[in-house]
Amino acid sequence: MKRVDIAAVSHIGIRVLDSARSEAFYAKLGFETVWRGGSEPVVILKNQLGVEINLIVNADPSLDGKNVLMDDGLPKAAGYTHVALAVTSIEETLERLREQGIEVSGGPVKLGNGISLFVRDPDRNVVELRAGSSASG
Repeated sequence: MKRVDIAAVSHIGIRVLDSARSEAFYAKLGFETVWRGGSEPVVILKNQLGVEINLIVNADPSLDGKNVLMDDGLPKAAGYTHVALAVTSIEETLERLREQGIEVSGGPVKLGNGISLFVRDPDRNVVELRAGSSASG
């Protein structure tokens, strides 16, 4: 059987409640809004290196502040739990997070050949920031 040749990750889609709140958070991580529209609606963010995040602005307001995949305990539901974004230095990243007022929710911790730390966006989505030879968590 022939396989599908995946060349790279195109973008990350993150469901959010409040576009302005999420855009402000991801701006602190170096992302800027490059497009908005669609029926959902969608807000496309990119950083200076071309990493793309799509904010899907249609979250249920009754779940604000709760991540049903990560915060509900047992049983664990299947689904994406986090995105891992590669950074060049955990020390510099920690310094920038402190400057921006972003709380670290986990780590730094050594995972494989890298070091990771974790933050939560305003909708409690987990973002792993990872430095080292293995950039995936």
